[in-house]
Amino acid sequence: MSDDEVRAYRAWLRTHHPDVGGDRDAFEAGLRAWHARLARHRPHASGPPSAPVTCYRAPRGPIAAIAWRLTRRRARRERRLRLR
Repeated sequence: MSDDEVRAYRAWLRTHHPDVGGDRDAFEAGLRAWHARLARHRPHASGPPSAPVTCYRAPRGPIAAIAWRLTRRRARRERRLRLR
């Protein structure tokens, strides 16, 4: 895949994502087409997602900041344990 194709795909994502007003069915169809194309170019890449696409907005505010911090701390701890 060339850089231009990846840029075009990301621009398509930004305009057609359901969170920004795009059609959910068209978005899922586009994702499946992209994954199929990616699988043809990279045999080791995974195929199209089997589960439906779930779109949600990330929470904001102080509770979200605390949850993010705890998640990062847990990830660092797990990474340290794997390195030992």
